[in-house]
Amino acid sequence: MISFLAVDFETADSGRDSACAVGMVRVDNGNIIRKETHLIRPPRKRIEFSSIHGIYWEDVMDKPTFRQLWPRIREMMYGVDFLVAHNSSFDRGVLHGCCESARIEIPRLEFQCTMKLARQLWKIHPTKLPDVCRRFDIPLNHHEAGSDAEACALIMIEALKEL
Repeated sequence: MISFLAVDFETADSGRDSACAVGMVRVDNGNIIRKETHLIRPPRKRIEFSSIHGIYWEDVMDKPTFRQLWPRIREMMYGVDFLVAHNSSFDRGVLHGCCESARIEIPRLEFQCTMKLARQLWKIHPTKLPDVCRRFDIPLNHHEAGSDAEACALIMIEALKEL
C-alpha cells in the first residue's frame, strides 16, 4: 500500500520561511482519505503576493504560526512513503525554510514532483499546474492551497497507475 501526502504552500513574500497557507491531501492506496487547508501567520506582516493568492495580513494576523501549526502538519505526514508537490523544489524549500525558522527538525521524507512526472510520463508542455489539470479534467482554483494540493494528489494518483 502506497501512502503519500500532497502539499502546497502559498507564501507571503520571497522568504522561504513566509508560508501563509498550506494545503495537504493524504492519499492511501490510491484514495484520498483526508484533506486540510490552513492559513498561517507568516513571520513578517508584509504580504507581497496577495494579488496571486488573495491572502492579506488581515486574513492571517490571528492564525497560528508555522510552529504552532506543526503538530497538525506532522500528523498528516505520519506514516507516508513520500511527499508530493507540483514544482516540488518550491514547496520543499518552503517546508525546509519554515522548519529551520521555527527550529523544527526537517522531515526526512523524499519529495516527488508532479511537474517532472507530467513531462516524463505524458510529455505535457507547458507543465504549469493548470495545464496538467486540463489534461486530466481536474477542477482547479489555482493558488488556493487546498485546491492545488488536491489537484497534485490526483495527478500523482494518475502517475502511480502508470508506474
